[in-house]
Amino acid sequence: MGRLTGGDPSLLRRINSAVVLHALRGADAPTLTDLTRITGLSRPTVEGVVEGLMEGGLVVEAAPEEGETRRQGRPARRFRFRAEAGHLLGIEIGPHRVAALLSGLDGRIIGAGSREVAETAPEDERLDRVRTVVADVLRRAGVARSNLRAVGVGTPGIVEADGTVRLGTALPGWTGLALGERLRRSFRCPVIVENDANAAAVAEHWKGAATDSDDIVFVLAGLSPGAGSLIGGRLHRGFGGAAGEIGALHLLGQGVTPEHLLSTTDEPLHPLDEQAVAEVFALARKGDARAQAAEERFIQRLVHDVAALVLAIDPELVVVGGWAAGLDGVLQPLRDELARFCLRPPRVVLSLLGEAAVGTGALRLALDHVEEQLFAVEGTVTARR
Repeated sequence: MGRLTGGDPSLLRRINSAVVLHALRGADAPTLTDLTRITGLSRPTVEGVVEGLMEGGLVVEAAPEEGETRRQGRPARRFRFRAEAGHLLGIEIGPHRVAALLSGLDGRIIGAGSREVAETAPEDERLDRVRTVVADVLRRAGVARSNLRAVGVGTPGIVEADGTVRLGTALPGWTGLALGERLRRSFRCPVIVENDANAAAVAEHWKGAATDSDDIVFVLAGLSPGAGSLIGGRLHRGFGGAAGEIGALHLLGQGVTPEHLLSTTDEPLHPLDEQAVAEVFALARKGDARAQAAEERFIQRLVHDVAALVLAIDPELVVVGGWAAGLDGVLQPLRDELARFCLRPPRVVLSLLGEAAVGTGALRLALDHVEEQLFAVEGTVTARR
């Protein structure tokens, strides 16, 4: 970024606007005097910026605080950020359900909805289910589709920058699907598509177990696990968007396929059959020897996959989440294994967001996109190259 000079008035105005808007969004109905103190800008500058933000619909004058109107003289004008000036959507598209979260420009959730979908559903049916959920959430919240500023989407698969799913074996018809393009037909705003584990990592950093850590790994556990990573507080996608595909590591050793890991018979489990997986974990807890052996195989594979990624990027924290029941049994074996190999083993914890992680991360993607426009001074956690 070049040095600011007297010839950069538009950039300087944008920086001042971003600074004041940040202060307004983080304060409770501040006065001009409050904003001058918080931002360090001159009062005339703050006053000019506030007037401009009011004209743009992002700021409105707030009612005086209780008690101020009783004092002699006119109370100081107060202002607030208009979170309702626009809305954001976070969408999760999964094998068994689709879900949507709705928020204002402050990221506070004001609406949510979900619907089940069959794992065998073709892409058109799955996308129709997404549109139905979105329409229902918007209707119940009383928000017009035209008021949406951005939509974030979390989906299984390796996702390219334009929202195309380069490889997606978890959902029928997903490989090669121009998901971003298909969804943009339903909205008049930008649509940002991201891998589900990456979205979940962003969510845990925003509102979950990783709010105090900038170097993290989120493990989306399952028979074929995936992972998302933040390095220095920024999402790490890799050159082609395939960073964190730890479910393919078994191919290096030509080991048993993931479908056989939790099988208690000679028949492999379907990777997306959550009920069958839950039954194996339940049987293991009841003392079934074959189920316990299967659970041990699953845990050992997951531990080795995660350890490989941890050794590569040296995170402070590993968050384990996903659909697999009984994940608490993974924590101690993972801690023990990492302690064997890491000079400074990371902390290992369960997700605090559970099944809401992917949708919450998708919402954060949408919020980041809007913040890039409102506060275009420095990059965001999820900004693409």
